[in-house]
Amino acid sequence: VQLVESGGGLVQPGGSLRLSCEASGFTFDDYAMEWVRQAPGKGLEWVSGISWHGYNTYYAESINGRSTVSRDNARNTLYLQMNSLKSEDTAIYYCARLTNGMDYWGKGTLVTVSS
Repeated sequence: VQLVESGGGLVQPGGSLRLSCEASGFTFDDYAMEWVRQAPGKGLEWVSGISWHGYNTYYAESINGRSTVSRDNARNTLYLQMNSLKSEDTAIYYCARLTNGMDYWGKGTLVTVSS
């Protein structure tokens, strides 16, 4: 199982980014997927989830209304579109596979929101 995030970078407040998570080594559309972040000096924060078929999506209050999670099962890829970014969105963003818990994680992609 491998999960590889990409799409992070430096963005100004109010800007947008689309994070991607490319999955391999398992049947991607058998699993719900999650996004989790860790801000500097803080603990892990769950931010979003999506069902295996993509019809059900879930968001933490901190990003609700500013972000959209989606997936392309044909491409084995998970996405997180983030808009109206704030300095408090600065974090490493991880994707994770969901079974009874989050059993596999990627190495993360760093998002820095700063002017």
